[in-house]
Parts: sequence; structure tokens; C-alpha cells
Amino acid sequence: MHHAYGLAIPETLADACDPARTALIVYDMQVGILRQMRDGTGITARVAEVLAAAREAGLRVFFLRHLSLPKPLMGVFQLRQAMMWQRTDNVDEVQPWFLRGSEGFKITPELAPRDDEAVFDKITMSAFEGTPLDIALRDCGLNSFVLVGVATEIGLEPTVRHGADLGYLPIVVTDACGAGHEEAGERAIASLRFMGDAFFTDIAELTALLQQQD
Repeated sequence: MHHAYGLAIPETLADACDPARTALIVYDMQVGILRQMRDGTGITARVAEVLAAAREAGLRVFFLRHLSLPKPLMGVFQLRQAMMWQRTDNVDEVQPWFLRGSEGFKITPELAPRDDEAVFDKITMSAFEGTPLDIALRDCGLNSFVLVGVATEIGLEPTVRHGADLGYLPIVVTDACGAGHEEAGERAIASLRFMGDAFFTDIAELTALLQQQD
């Protein structure tokens, strides 16, 4: 740990991963998203490992869910994005995949949030945009977050970048982050590594660190 100007500046993953100052963010582990993943079952099992370790260590846990707006409320960007992702040039063919209350919107039952954990809904890619996440983390005195979930190239990368811009220390558990497009996921991780704002770890290392600090 470095010390300067009355601040403790984490140097290592162990420094950054203090359970009293760290939250776990479980990103978009929803039924309808995991169905689209090549290894949805595998990524669910790996995220479950991290979730169990975080709960055991007493980390605060926040789940994020992607929410589709009803079509009359989808604006220019939302409609255009849906057309691109659903590979159609006809607005009439757009189907909101993650409407509130739909089966696809639900968090996969293997990761069911507990009563003392929060679930925030979003229509954006960054977990921090348009949600209370930043307020909640700051109010609890947290300055770092462990990130797991899907998809690396779509939502996890912007969450890491946005979190860093807000002054948090992101901790990416690489083997508990799934990509819809493997090459794009690898590029996203490479880009984040190049920027140098985040810590990177795997399930085994993170679990061992949390057990040591329990």
C-alpha cells in the first residue's frame, strides 16, 4: 500500500480487495441473456462461485438487470440499437427482449438475490448510468468493486471505464466474465489492461484473498 497526502493508495490486488471497502457487482445474469451465450451454464456456475465467496466474506452485493422499455417508449437510439441487434431494418419487427415481468428479464435462479442484496434495473450498458449504484456505493464508504457477469464486450467494459472515471478501483474476475463474442470479449479485456485502471484476477486468486481477509 502506498501512502501520500493522507491517502492509502492500493498497490496490489490484496490492498484493493478489502471487504469493508469493496462491493460485488453481478452484471446482467438474466435468463434471456444467458440463453444467448454459448456457455451460459458454465458462466453461471463460475459467477456462483464468486458470489458464494463474496457472501462468505461479507461483501455488499449488487445485481444489475437490463430492462427493455415498451416499444412506444423506445426512442431513436433504443429502436436503432434493437434493430441492429435483432438484425432487422423494420421497426415493426423489433421485439423488446427484457420487458419487466418477462421470463427473460429474471435473474437466473442459481444466483437468486438475497433480501440484504440490491437489484438495480438499467436501460444502459454502464451499470452506473441511470442507476443508484454510485450513490449506494459511496454512501456505504466503498471505493472498489469486483465485477462478474455478462457480457464482457457489451456491458462490462463500459462499466469498468465508467467506474474508473468515477474514482472507483474496478476488480475484474476474468474467468467469471462471459462474452457473447469471444474475440470481441478478448479485445475488451486487452483494452482495459492497456488502460491500466483496473485490477485483474481469477476465481481462485480472489477466493483465496477473501478467505484470508475474512
